[in-house]
Amino acid sequence: MCQEEGAGLVAEDPLRLPPSAPALPPSPGATTSPPPRETWARQMDFIMSCVGFAVGLGNVWRFPYLCYRNGGGVFLIPYLLMAVLGGVPIFFLEISLGQFMKAGSLSAWNIAPLFKGLGLASLLIVFYCNTYYVLVLSWALFYLGSAVAGAVASGGDLPWATCGHSWNSPACHDGPLGNSSHSNSSQSDAPFRSPVLEFWENRVLGLSGGLEEPGRLRGDLVLCLVVCWALVYFCVWKGIRSAGKVVYVTALLPYVVLLALLVRGAMLPGAATGVRFYLQPDWAQLARPQVWIDAGTQIFFSYAIGLGALTALGSYNRFHNDCYRDSLLLAVINSGTSFFAGFVVFCVLGFMAHEQGTDVGPVADSGPGLAFIAYPRAVALMPVAPLWAALFFIMLLMLGLDSQFVGVEGFVTGILDVVPPAYQFRFQREVMVLLCCLVCFCIDLSMVTEGGMYVFQLFDYYSASGTTLLWQAFWESVIIAWVYGADRFLDDVSCMIGYRPSRWMKWCWMVLTPLVCLGIFLFHAASYRPLTYGGRHTYVYPWWAEAVGWGLTLSSVLCLPSAALAQLLLQPGPLPQRWRRLTQPVFGLHHLEYKVRGASGGPSPVEDGNTKAVILESIM
Repeated sequence: MCQEEGAGLVAEDPLRLPPSAPALPPSPGATTSPPPRETWARQMDFIMSCVGFAVGLGNVWRFPYLCYRNGGGVFLIPYLLMAVLGGVPIFFLEISLGQFMKAGSLSAWNIAPLFKGLGLASLLIVFYCNTYYVLVLSWALFYLGSAVAGAVASGGDLPWATCGHSWNSPACHDGPLGNSSHSNSSQSDAPFRSPVLEFWENRVLGLSGGLEEPGRLRGDLVLCLVVCWALVYFCVWKGIRSAGKVVYVTALLPYVVLLALLVRGAMLPGAATGVRFYLQPDWAQLARPQVWIDAGTQIFFSYAIGLGALTALGSYNRFHNDCYRDSLLLAVINSGTSFFAGFVVFCVLGFMAHEQGTDVGPVADSGPGLAFIAYPRAVALMPVAPLWAALFFIMLLMLGLDSQFVGVEGFVTGILDVVPPAYQFRFQREVMVLLCCLVCFCIDLSMVTEGGMYVFQLFDYYSASGTTLLWQAFWESVIIAWVYGADRFLDDVSCMIGYRPSRWMKWCWMVLTPLVCLGIFLFHAASYRPLTYGGRHTYVYPWWAEAVGWGLTLSSVLCLPSAALAQLLLQPGPLPQRWRRLTQPVFGLHHLEYKVRGASGGPSPVEDGNTKAVILESIM
């Protein structure tokens, strides 16, 4: 609880010991004090890291397409509303929780120990993301190398621009394919196939007939995978002091490239038509439930909610950092980047439609279809095509790389936070990062075979799906608002930042955000469709693959209820007593600063590693 004193807020906290208080006994079982927790060298390092993690590929390859498909500029209404109701409150909650608890995603939920399964779930989800997300970087690196090598070998031509290569089939046709050429599935049935599609399926993926045909490893992709994991390792191995420097390049360079691509795209014929398709309002779309569901899902994806990495990043903040201001700023940057990227994408798609003599609609696509089929086809039509292709894939690499290494940092932080001090050693971070990279690399080998695309899509569809992220966000808001207490948490935040955040956050955590998450979650469950892959043929995943996919989903979803049930069953005493004991916050060894200010108004950290519970016992 905070009270006014003079012109500022001071902490009225039981941790302020009276002069006559006895010496504090050591924490039970604590024989070694933990090393001081790292903090960001400067606050801008934290901002750049959050921008790098949250602003990723989804902002570039998913939001513009959703905006076009769901009514153009009208889509901004449900998008911004979902941001205010769900995205921003949970984004702020995760960062402030990490800053307050001084812990990563697993230990941070000591704020309500009964629900520590939520932290375990976030570790699993971010591990799955780390495993398959790096494949996108490998593909982008492969395209970048192919663009450079092709330009040098053939005097300026891109290898996916024409037919006649060893990977092309007799059906390859490098002229305009009309309206049937915009998607993978439609080209499967067309009499001709574009060279860019054949480069993607035959040269890059070597796509087999399904999961039952894994085929051989793709040597080029394995090499790209090794390079990507090596980059991730050396960005993360020394902790936030090294990652905080690298992220200035990986987070800022994509904006430079996006601006260059926008300037070039705006000069192309048909660009204005593309922008008009992107923004032209269709007010009737607001009556469709799918528009609101797409808006909510995109917010939770693009804000990187539920993965635990934001909590880990926040845990390295100084205790009195203004995390409320930072959260609002980062939310504006995230959504603004999505909107800005739409102009870049649709200027180029408008040009491609102009060159092919068709509307923008047939050439519009999202996800890997935009990044590795539609956009490469468009840059192949531009003058000085290798330059623009190289810039585009460098941008994809930078967007994905910082998301990847911050995700690894979030996972490693969560693990290291639970290592007892007696078992810590000098190079534990380097070893843990190496183990994480090696385990993920071994799993990734299944995704760089000829059947690897089917494995990748299985992970993408189930392991970190909208269902799991919505489940996480729902319980995060419910636990903070109804178990720990929304007012209590806002008091804690106000003691950190020196003022009380808007009460809007309280009402969102208590009512609005859980309702939004629950509504979208139920819609996802009701509209579930079995997974298929639309490439050279429509492949329907077998039942056992569906079972594996649901196993990935349930492995994180069931962490919370199973861990809570196990704790309740193992605790002695009546059920109400168990509940009270297991929902009592435990402030552990890393919680070195807690709402304490000295006489001068500056922070006065607690200088020992005792828990708050022990301190309270010594006072009483």
